[in-house]
Amino acid sequence: MPETHVPLRVYYAVFAALLALTVVTVGVSFVDLGPLSTVVALVIAATKASLVILFFMHVRYGPRLIWVFVSGGFFWLALLILLTMSDIVSRGWHVIPGR
Repeated sequence: MPETHVPLRVYYAVFAALLALTVVTVGVSFVDLGPLSTVVALVIAATKASLVILFFMHVRYGPRLIWVFVSGGFFWLALLILLTMSDIVSRGWHVIPGR
């Protein structure tokens, strides 16, 4: 299988995007968005993780089988998060008087 030659400017651009998203993450942490704060932080983190996986782990230029396994990993992660959140939401969380 022939290797894809990725120009250095792509790596520099991705690195600059990661640094910019880190600055955005820090900036957003000082802004009170209410319940959206967690959502915004997770979207930024997912974007940064996607950039790292696609470019630095060479998934972007990999064969389709690699994409299948990466997608399976994300599906498994989403399933674990969904099951954890459903457990947290379904708990009683009653306040005990006197505590």
